[in-house]
Amino acid sequence: MNHASADDELELRWGKELFNRVWTLLEMERRSSDDDAEMIHAVHASCCHWRHVGQPVHFARGEWQCSRVYSTLGRSEPALFHAKRCLTLCTDNGIGDFDLAFAYEALARAYAVAGDRDEAARWEALARSAAVDIGDDDDRELVLSDLSTLPEPAGG
Repeated sequence: MNHASADDELELRWGKELFNRVWTLLEMERRSSDDDAEMIHAVHASCCHWRHVGQPVHFARGEWQCSRVYSTLGRSEPALFHAKRCLTLCTDNGIGDFDLAFAYEALARAYAVAGDRDEAARWEALARSAAVDIGDDDDRELVLSDLSTLPEPAGG
């Protein structure tokens, strides 16, 4: 039993550290192609570690971060895949508040990257509506701040 507990602690540690590493890479003003590759590998590794020790809310947040990485890199297909997984995890597990608003934000961002103006606008509106119900003021502001950074739909 102690062995499993130690393994769980390592899984948790790596899940968190990789999640934070992805944020560091996302926030870089200039990333090399090697940085982009590291970011993709790190976000998936973080999700894998969380799968071993987390709860559905952690899985949803991992899918959200995967979607953000791919949207940032201009790769709409995997961005949409992960955004849809994030929303499914939220709806199937009764996850609302901050996480649901961010699931909608991920879809808005991914559809914008895909060039689908109507879907991007629809999901942005849902995200803004969901943000109204977020209990914590700082969390609400974070969602609204992220929504202000949505790209214009490609080709639009």
